[in-house]
Amino acid sequence: MAKRMNDAIGAFRFKVELDGLLVGGFSEVSGIQSEIEVMSYPEGGLNTYVHNFPKQTKYPRIVLKRGITQSSELWDWYDGAAGGTVKRKNGSVILYNNGGKELCRWNFFEAYPVKWHGPDLNATSGNVAVESIEIVHNGLKTIFSK
Repeated sequence: MAKRMNDAIGAFRFKVELDGLLVGGFSEVSGIQSEIEVMSYPEGGLNTYVHNFPKQTKYPRIVLKRGITQSSELWDWYDGAAGGTVKRKNGSVILYNNGGKELCRWNFFEAYPVKWHGPDLNATSGNVAVESIEIVHNGLKTIFSK
């Protein structure tokens, strides 16, 4: 059966790049969002609706989660920022189809880490040790592959 252009794509094949380097191995990415704040203005005498005017665009934190590895790259980036050396990076979250072809990417700009969370450890559990890092950024751009 032929694949249609508007068929939904699975959200489980993705990679993360920071400054063009594949940082890979993330099990979850959240916070790929953008929202335009509005100012509501009720006009006198007009009771059927309220005017909404655009103000500014907000971008929430992007949260990257992955199993603990022997790489300290994420910790070092966070630790530098916590120590006052903020190194901003541009990055991308890249979504792939089942055949490994890039479908879409979300580029984010001038990002730096503001929170690192280590694993929750429990000797009675068989869960993977997961670390997460939260980053702030100055905007998103969505790019669809052709």
